[in-house]
Amino acid sequence: MDQETTLKRLRGRLDPVARRAGGLLWAVPLAGCSGVQSALDPAGGDAWELYRLTVVLTVGATLIFIFVTALLLYSLFAPPERRAWLGTRRTIVYGGLAFPIVTLSLLLPYGLTVMRDTDVPQAGALQIEAIGEQYWWRVRYPAEGGQAEFSTANELVVPINRPVTVSVTSTDVIHSFWIPNFGGKIDMIPGRINTFNFTAERPGVYRGVCAEFCGAQHARMAFDVMALEPDAFEAWRKAQAQPAQEPAIPFLARGRELFRSGGCGSCHVVRGTEANGQLGPDLTHVGSRRTIGAGQFPNNVGTLAGWIANVQHIKPGAKMPSYGSLTGEDLRAMAGYLESLK
Repeated sequence: MDQETTLKRLRGRLDPVARRAGGLLWAVPLAGCSGVQSALDPAGGDAWELYRLTVVLTVGATLIFIFVTALLLYSLFAPPERRAWLGTRRTIVYGGLAFPIVTLSLLLPYGLTVMRDTDVPQAGALQIEAIGEQYWWRVRYPAEGGQAEFSTANELVVPINRPVTVSVTSTDVIHSFWIPNFGGKIDMIPGRINTFNFTAERPGVYRGVCAEFCGAQHARMAFDVMALEPDAFEAWRKAQAQPAQEPAIPFLARGRELFRSGGCGSCHVVRGTEANGQLGPDLTHVGSRRTIGAGQFPNNVGTLAGWIANVQHIKPGAKMPSYGSLTGEDLRAMAGYLESLK
């Protein structure tokens, strides 16, 4: 593809920056509804156990509520001689004392059994590290089986039918790691490492969230979980471990130079270049991610440009400053370069 064709494609995907940035604001309420995020749609064994526990407790509570309500109505409207038995010692002992004790005594061991059998580490589990930061997720894949270590952000990619152990912690405040389709949630506490174990049983894209209030942008702190077939996962992992590709055309090379001169490399890593910052997300393969802004917007040239120019307007409190001083052409070049990092 020649440079002129590529430039036309990039311009066609990017409206004027101001209008695009305004469109991002309208997208905020809709972004939280995207993806699968439901504890009632279990996609793993642990989630199924919790789902069954939920069904048992809900159905049981509903039946007891209906029964007690029926007794209440009976006590109010039945003739006095017919409802007199409700006040006897036997009714109080059996209905008010024995029934709750027996019911709760049966439910307690069942609930404890579910707690025992879920979130259990398994041999051969894929090891992943997740670090909560205001307001995004740093994700690391340690070296394994000849595959190099690498980092990504705001996404977990896992193979189906293989146990996964996620070691979680935080660098600032308490966050909570929760993937409703795969089980319960676990706190991410600064200075402490907890583990979350699950196995994805069907391919798909699922949504994880922070379930502990962590600041002004807590509600905009989500991540994708992509469950892939084993071969597809290995291909993804191999690609992610590679350094960033070189710009294909001068326009993208200009974007890289703007990235360098703007000081972006002091906060972000782009492996294969001199950018080695540790404060922000690793951008080596940012163009391959489904979303930006921790699950807020679809990842494309337009949203990347709007994010660069107006991040503090879109997500106040994020540590990245806005670069509204860049011209539209410069924004297109920088966003085009980042989008090309597949």
